[in-house]
Amino acid sequence: MADEPDERQIFLAEFPQPAGAFAKKPATREKALSPHAGHRDRLRARFAEAGPDALADYELLELLLFRSIPRRDTKPLAKALIARFGSFGAVLGADPKRLMEVPGVKEAVATDLKTVAAAAQRMLKGEIAAREVLGSWNAVIDYCKAAMAYETREQFRILFLDKKNALIADEVQQTGTVDHTPVYPREVMRRALELSSTAIILVHNHPSGDPTPSRADIEMTHKIAEIGETLNIVVHDHVIIGKSGHVSLKGLGLF
Repeated sequence: MADEPDERQIFLAEFPQPAGAFAKKPATREKALSPHAGHRDRLRARFAEAGPDALADYELLELLLFRSIPRRDTKPLAKALIARFGSFGAVLGADPKRLMEVPGVKEAVATDLKTVAAAAQRMLKGEIAAREVLGSWNAVIDYCKAAMAYETREQFRILFLDKKNALIADEVQQTGTVDHTPVYPREVMRRALELSSTAIILVHNHPSGDPTPSRADIEMTHKIAEIGETLNIVVHDHVIIGKSGHVSLKGLGLF
């Protein structure tokens, strides 16, 4: 018995299709919609082949914006963001409201950029979690810079450590103004006792960008260290974070 023609053959015979009806569709939705797809493909290829160091800050930012803005050239916006905030890191660290002051940045774009920043912080925090913190000092500084360097208000952060100097908790205890954060030494030690912490590292930022410690910073550190000594809680260091770098009070011999 001869094979019967399948339904598709019958349909095509009865209803001829115009030329190109079954032509291959565009590989991606982005290519079909964006006239800038060629540039995007080239930039992605350069990133994949040569790595992030081969890209300028604005080009790396372009790559991030591709997902948020599928139909528009993102180079002008990436350059505008870098010009406004000064660096790639500063763009990611900027407050969402300030990001949206830049023409072309809507809430979705700001949210995507802050999501990337949060992912970077989570990754850096993972580098110091469950490890001997004092032996991972560079990782500690990198994490604190990512978390605090571009904050527009002062934050007072405490890293609580166990007897092996592994991280128990990382908490922002106080948030203040552009140039002051109220710190209460007894509250610092009360929280350390609650967490059964035997050592702490104090960290705060200077939104001005200059990490030079003030007299108040030094005096406050001494007060906390003195109370800690009576409770057998060691203050390993007080680190001040700024956009231009960081300062260790311990390293300066200031306590």
